[in-house]
Amino acid sequence: MGKGTKLKMSGKISQIYDRGYKKLFSNKTFFRQLLESFVPFEWVKELDFEQCELLDKTFISKEYEQRESDVIYKVKLRGKQIYIVILIEFQSSPDKFMALRILHYITNFYIKLKESTEKFNKLPPIFPIMVYSGQEKWTAETDIAHLIESNELLGEFGLHFKYFKIAENEISSERLLAIGNAVSTLFLGEVHFDVELLARALSQLQCQEERSVVSMLFNYFEQLYFHEKLGKADWKELEKIRSEQEMTMFLESMKEHFAKVRYEGKLEGKLEGKLEGKLEIAQAMLVKGLDVDLVAEITGLSVSEIERIKNDRNH
Repeated sequence: MGKGTKLKMSGKISQIYDRGYKKLFSNKTFFRQLLESFVPFEWVKELDFEQCELLDKTFISKEYEQRESDVIYKVKLRGKQIYIVILIEFQSSPDKFMALRILHYITNFYIKLKESTEKFNKLPPIFPIMVYSGQEKWTAETDIAHLIESNELLGEFGLHFKYFKIAENEISSERLLAIGNAVSTLFLGEVHFDVELLARALSQLQCQEERSVVSMLFNYFEQLYFHEKLGKADWKELEKIRSEQEMTMFLESMKEHFAKVRYEGKLEGKLEGKLEGKLEIAQAMLVKGLDVDLVAEITGLSVSEIERIKNDRNH
């Protein structure tokens, strides 16, 4: 995929995006980063992200159950429950009546809540977020009042409802790079695709983010590659970064393992008895393609021993 290009959104590709985004934003780290980085309201700082709950939306109407990308969280704000709904819009151009669609979604949500076993004196607040990943500028009104002719004539009885818009293509690549978290990296790859920029962002992310979160991003881009949304050359560049991440994780685990082996060996007086384990680990590291000198340094085995293991494996 070249810089700034996107495939047309066929039904199959749309489903890939739906499932991919649903999985990403069902992760609490992605959810928290989306709000903290892209929803500029003071009350966001007071949300109890540690206790937030991803909601099973099967209680919503069948029409909305089919939307794979919609995510609903229940979270506490100042001790009260609120709901945050994330609706992902993948169409290449904006829907003029999106405000009506989202209002319909919210009213369905409220009706289902009222019919549930939970008792309410008042209905809880719902904050709707629409994330748009298309290429065209988002021109649709976010306030339904602007879609109703002469709505203002009704004064206080006129209809008012507004959703919060996050249009990925309205956020500059400079700002996304400055934010430098998992969600900003996702947006960078979606609407400002430049494999060098994305590789740099992913490399930086590996130094500061949970491994599982970074792995989810790589898996998402890999799915785009498998479905021909991402070019082979571009994916190979990203795969190098992922391989470096996996190698770093492998080396760290090996170092921890041998630190433990040495400690136990000193306590028990039988460090030599761990030789068999060292040989097995050395074999695994060679399979990973590690340099002989590096394997020797980590395992404590001699270079000649490592060479012998390597030769035996090749024969």
